[in-house]
Amino acid sequence: MPRAIWKGAISFGLVHIPVALVSATSRQGVDFDWLDKRSMDPVGYKRINKVSGKEINKENIVKGVQYEKGRYVVISEDEIRSAHPKSTQTIDIFGFVDSDQIPLQHIDTPYFLAPDKRGEKVYALLRQALVDTGKVALAHVVIRTSQHLAAVMPLESAIVLVLLRWPSEVRGLDSLELPKEATDVKLSKSELDMAKRLIKDMSTEWTPDAEEYRDTFQDQIMSLVETKAREGKIENVETDAGDTERKSADVIDLTELLKRSLGGRSSAAKAPAKAKPASKGKAEAKDDAPAKRRAPPRKKTTKAS
Repeated sequence: MPRAIWKGAISFGLVHIPVALVSATSRQGVDFDWLDKRSMDPVGYKRINKVSGKEINKENIVKGVQYEKGRYVVISEDEIRSAHPKSTQTIDIFGFVDSDQIPLQHIDTPYFLAPDKRGEKVYALLRQALVDTGKVALAHVVIRTSQHLAAVMPLESAIVLVLLRWPSEVRGLDSLELPKEATDVKLSKSELDMAKRLIKDMSTEWTPDAEEYRDTFQDQIMSLVETKAREGKIENVETDAGDTERKSADVIDLTELLKRSLGGRSSAAKAPAKAKPASKGKAEAKDDAPAKRRAPPRKKTTKAS
């Protein structure tokens, strides 16, 4: 299994499900780095003052947000850090919706969720409950320093976390301004029948191993790289790599708290202390993605997927 990039717990009611977050995608495409052809040293970007054209030091750079055209408000690093959401290492579920209620344009990045220490049974419990009810969970989660809206949903024998775009990031269809000829149009029966017949004739199965599903640009470039490497046309470039310390999430399996969550909802206002577990589960983890570092920034050219 790929390395977990985040460890914590799914939290709803009084139930905590220890999980590890694993990327469900692998970044494809070709990275083209800048190299000095005379020495094969990596080439980075300079920090240039766009008015004077002079290079400036990092110490003289501040961050600003454009308030009006040509007018900026400067925000300090301390102010930026204080605005970052607090990482609780939990996927906090705040509601459940029908799976078909989430618009396609809100879907962003998928991740697999794997059960962590002592979380297998309650993980399976949530997965099956979602399958039986046809619901998906809406949640908040902080990954690194960013807060995300997310959906927790079953996928065969697993649970996936799908990051969603915030509603403010998604444009409405009215912004498309479709012409009336495309929305208020009369289609003849013969035209519609022919279109349906064509769709039926071209219907196929989802076969991701087929040639039509391959990135031919990446294949050709990487084939060229392999050929040149075999011919000895390869250069050494100094790089270094770092890694981060891993910590495991110490979260207790609290399956029994499902009953307390249900029983405590009606009496929570009167006696909130009774709905509190005898011992709290504690989730402490750090972002665990392997960090590949290079001395200078890189120029990348990637083919959009």
